[in-house]
Amino acid sequence: MHIDIVPNRKATPTILLRESYREGKKVKKRTLANLSSLPMAQIEAIRAVLRGEELRPVAQSFEITESRAQGHVQAVALMMQRLGLASLIASRPAPERDLVVAMVAARILAPHTKLATIRWWHTTTLAEDFGVTQASENDCHAAMDWLLKRQDRIQKKLAARHLTEGGLVLYDLSSSYFEGHTCPLAKRGYSRDGKHGTLQVEYGLMTDGRGCPVAISVHEGNVADPTTLMPEIQRLKTDFGIEQFVMVGDRGMISQKAIDALRAQEGIDWITALKGVSIRALVEDKTLQPDLFDERNLLELTHPDYPGERLVACRNPELQKLRGHKREDLLVATEESLRKIQVRVEAGRLTGRDHIGLKVGQIVNRYKMAKHFTLDIQDTIFSSTRKGEAIAAEVALDGIYIIRTSVGAERMDAATCVRHYKSLAQVERAFRSLKTMDLKIRPIHHRLADRVRAHIFLCMLAYYVEWHMREAWRELMFTDEDQEVKETRDPVAPAQRSRAAKRKASRHQQDDGTPVHSFQTLLADLATVTRNTCRMPHTEGEASTFPVLTLPNATQKRAYELIKTTPM
Repeated sequence: MHIDIVPNRKATPTILLRESYREGKKVKKRTLANLSSLPMAQIEAIRAVLRGEELRPVAQSFEITESRAQGHVQAVALMMQRLGLASLIASRPAPERDLVVAMVAARILAPHTKLATIRWWHTTTLAEDFGVTQASENDCHAAMDWLLKRQDRIQKKLAARHLTEGGLVLYDLSSSYFEGHTCPLAKRGYSRDGKHGTLQVEYGLMTDGRGCPVAISVHEGNVADPTTLMPEIQRLKTDFGIEQFVMVGDRGMISQKAIDALRAQEGIDWITALKGVSIRALVEDKTLQPDLFDERNLLELTHPDYPGERLVACRNPELQKLRGHKREDLLVATEESLRKIQVRVEAGRLTGRDHIGLKVGQIVNRYKMAKHFTLDIQDTIFSSTRKGEAIAAEVALDGIYIIRTSVGAERMDAATCVRHYKSLAQVERAFRSLKTMDLKIRPIHHRLADRVRAHIFLCMLAYYVEWHMREAWRELMFTDEDQEVKETRDPVAPAQRSRAAKRKASRHQQDDGTPVHSFQTLLADLATVTRNTCRMPHTEGEASTFPVLTLPNATQKRAYELIKTTPM
């Protein structure tokens, strides 16, 4: 007996169970049953029985001996291939290169200490796919030392890829705290993590105008921001070969002293902002009058104190309201605390100018409101009143900020200057990713200075890969896909998301009903694609095993496709 499939032009094929028989010298067929109504799976099962095969439940055909997450590893590996990360790190294959690439991937997927990393990556396909199954913690540390020696060459390659003559360079400084106290880089300084009293290390990140990381430098924890700028300027010119560029930094980074040094350099322009005291001086000498913003939110001006520079003044109404509310809350909180001290003094429970002054100082320093109060402190008397004129003068400056630049109007209009200064938010985004939910650069456990430098550089390389993955996955995430509108919208007004991005944020799903993801939840979704190691029952040895991959769903297929097709 056998199964025949008879084609039918205008309908589905007819499937017949037939047997062959002989009449004389002729072989004929006899139809025993019409199987057209049966599903194809059952027909194939009947066909297998007719071939003499033994049928049994699928669960008894093979058993799964191991199941490891593979999908998220595959996504990172695909992006690394597109970026040519391995050849970026070293042009020739080497065990150290394999370990560095594996550690970069692990940093994106599950940031841990190096010991925890080599234990974790065996729970996925990472160790096998990247060829590091035999690596130990000491091997990882040796690979980090090897990487640090190549940092300058790698950063030169990144600069050649992403920096252009006359283009933007963004630069900012951040810090992270230490676990331990023996590292020479660990110093007490201003903690951007809010971990007051802890030892920390500082690092400066350089990116292109889009926020794509190019280089990172590591400094002791008590280094002032402006002192790190000029070495980066020199590196751009001498190491990276960029003779003309526009450096963008915040008001604390590009100080007046730094600008005086930049003036002596050929081909270097800058975009920064004025500090509050400088803005107040412009208002006091009538150069800047707040009523000029009644009908516009941006105006350009010059001043003899800033020769050869353009000042672009902006007023953001939303920022104005925010600062006004915050100041009033702090003033009220300060008054309430000072009133409690006044009650204690009047009751005789707190006396002496020194003791009263100490308590008052603690209050006004906590809220940073000393400049707005007149304080009368005597041995048995205390009173406080608001400085109405000082507060009114500060209120007049609410929402006003001034961009300061040496770039000529023929090269860059005022609105573009403001947009480029605001692009520093891309560096802040990089720091958030490096320090918190994604790459977790902190806390730092290494004791050797060079090992700390290698750890931070490794995290920067991980963010380099992550940055490109985020750009490729915009349509799958809550991120705004319409980037061109940024170049035309009002640079001073609060940023508005596109209609499509608002729809994704409100519905939490795409137009086709699939969920919208964050970067981390998309990686977690991809991790459900597993590589299962199977074998036939009652068999032993590696030769008897075979892999079976989970089939990706529509979202996972799209994630892989975007990595493969998005322009780099």
